[in-house]
Amino acid sequence: MLRYQILNTILHTLVFFLGAGIGSFLNVVIYRLPRNISVNNPRRSFCPTCQKQIPWWQNIPVVSWLALRGKCSACGTGISPRYILVEILVGLLFYATFLRFGGDWARISEWGPMVLALWVFLALLVSGTFIDLEHFILPHEITIGGTFAGWAFAYWAPGILGEESRGHAMVISFVSSMLGLGLLWTIVELGKLAFGRVKHEFGVPEKWSVTQPNDEEPPVLTLQDETYPWGDLFSRKTDRIILTCTEVKANDRIWRDVKTDIKMETLTIRGGGEGGKDEVLQLESVTLLEGTTTEVIIPREAMGFGDVLFIAMIGSFCGWKGVLFTILAASVIGTLFALIPRLLGKSEWSAKIPFGPYLAAGAAIWVFYGVQIAEWYLSRTGWRMDGM
Repeated sequence: MLRYQILNTILHTLVFFLGAGIGSFLNVVIYRLPRNISVNNPRRSFCPTCQKQIPWWQNIPVVSWLALRGKCSACGTGISPRYILVEILVGLLFYATFLRFGGDWARISEWGPMVLALWVFLALLVSGTFIDLEHFILPHEITIGGTFAGWAFAYWAPGILGEESRGHAMVISFVSSMLGLGLLWTIVELGKLAFGRVKHEFGVPEKWSVTQPNDEEPPVLTLQDETYPWGDLFSRKTDRIILTCTEVKANDRIWRDVKTDIKMETLTIRGGGEGGKDEVLQLESVTLLEGTTTEVIIPREAMGFGDVLFIAMIGSFCGWKGVLFTILAASVIGTLFALIPRLLGKSEWSAKIPFGPYLAAGAAIWVFYGVQIAEWYLSRTGWRMDGM
């Protein structure tokens, strides 16, 4: 009995530090993946400032960051608190999953596959969250790759979907992914119709320009010292920028007091041609494009398509009920995060948070307490979960 208690205590301790170790690897993924750096080359972590590779004794999860007081031992540059935060967060998530769905050595063959599947899922959520917070993207390696992983785990550990049949679990996983993708894609399209444009008006004409850094990169729009990447402005063929210009200069030609319509590949000067006709130029033939404007209408998306793929990944692990819960929970969490800063007079805080982290938070809540929350809510309305 004593031996069993000792082994169980060791297991509980190891689970947290296993999670912290995985969190250390996720920090590598979070830093390198959006920068197109291989997670395997260089094999060892390095300081982002001085590029010095970090020896293993300075790369111990949690401990090393505290021992080094959050600084690189070589150059003294501060190391982001994100590193220790991710390590502790993943350690706690792994341990919470172990307590919720595992618990002891005796039943490891029963709970092992399900816990491992949920560990992978939570790791994907954490990676996606921190990449989205910093770069406003959700890489395909996490969204699409994670979706395939979810389908595989549905077969290997059907318990994650509350099923015993592997075939049934795989069908539910696939259908749930498609449901999540379809629902959020519909929301994106409706959001585009309702909130797809933002208008800026200026009392004094503001300078604007379209430039291309180099032949390999897309153009950028610069307005009021702020740059807008071409990919963010034009995600579909119908997107366009409309400028009310006091002056427009394209190559060696100048127009005054005209409306300018910029699409992904064309520039239209309204009434700028002979007889007041519209004049259309191909942007690839324009080497200089600038002017001054008193009003600009810029296209925008309700959310990125990465979020659509992210909910597909969530559906592959959580099932269709988890998809519905996650979207609703993410909306509630996002509303709260938008409301609280406004009450504090800091509305710009919430504007800087993409929707991906809210989806990840909703999915994590589903993993641990989603069924109980849904059953409590439905019981107040006379519905039951097993009747859904």
